[in-house]
Amino acid sequence: MKNEFHNLTDVELQEKLKSLKGELFNLRFRHASGQLENPLSIRICKRDIARVNTEIRARQAK
Repeated sequence: MKNEFHNLTDVELQEKLKSLKGELFNLRFRHASGQLENPLSIRICKRDIARVNTEIRARQAK
């Protein structure tokens, strides 16, 4: 899982971040309306966003 984001280009990382934020919005909306079957998916999505942000910042520090 760690290498999943490490092997992406900078542009792909930005696209992945945008995609994950959209997914998180949809998960939160479905959770609020009571249609979300697995609330753990919100936590997983947040962690993936944090992993992408960490990789972006690590590349900026180089």
